[in-house]
Amino acid sequence: MMQLNQFTDTTALNQDFAQRLVTILQQAISERGAAYLVVSGGKTPQALFNTLSQTDLAWDKVTVLLADDRWLDDSQQDSNERLVKATLLQYKASAAQFISLYANTASAFDGAAQVLPRVAALPAFDAVILGMGEDGHTASLFPCSEQIRAGLTEDAPAVLAVQPATAPYQRMSLSLARLLNSRHIFLHLVGANKLTVLEKAMADSDVYAMPIRAFLQHPVAEVTVMYTAN
Repeated sequence: MMQLNQFTDTTALNQDFAQRLVTILQQAISERGAAYLVVSGGKTPQALFNTLSQTDLAWDKVTVLLADDRWLDDSQQDSNERLVKATLLQYKASAAQFISLYANTASAFDGAAQVLPRVAALPAFDAVILGMGEDGHTASLFPCSEQIRAGLTEDAPAVLAVQPATAPYQRMSLSLARLLNSRHIFLHLVGANKLTVLEKAMADSDVYAMPIRAFLQHPVAEVTVMYTAN
């Protein structure tokens, strides 16, 4: 199920989004003593991360992890972990705990056994922020990958290694099942083209062709779409 929220520009979106996230995380800390936030990489969330990083919150009680990452250490420019550390885990948010999806192995497939227990043992997430590619992928659940069916099964492990056919680098991705185990799920979209992709995703039901459909059309999970054209 999807709820679409449209904003006039990225500034308005980020202000509203940051407020929603802080409220969710504060409530989690108040009720359970800890909060768990899953974020996505790329250019879209960087301004949101900067806003969050300077927000008052008991960040030492917040654990942050990525929905997916390229199989690169955080010294590499294309590492999502590098991006999160440089934009979100700064200022007040520098006190947050971070769980890496990377291990020092030759391939993501070799490293999956090391990464899995870091994520599998975590409780339900409080908020998950997803992105969406032009092909309808989210996290690193790529329709072009041989691993897409495994990643979308109900009994999938918390994380899985992925080799996209149309994107660079091996990846480590949280599975559909692990991402759905969250109290709040958001889809963060910027650009008129993303609305076109969203409309296409809602027009059919083949989740293997556009994996984002597994979230948007899930019979129980609610996905809050935060969208602006510019």
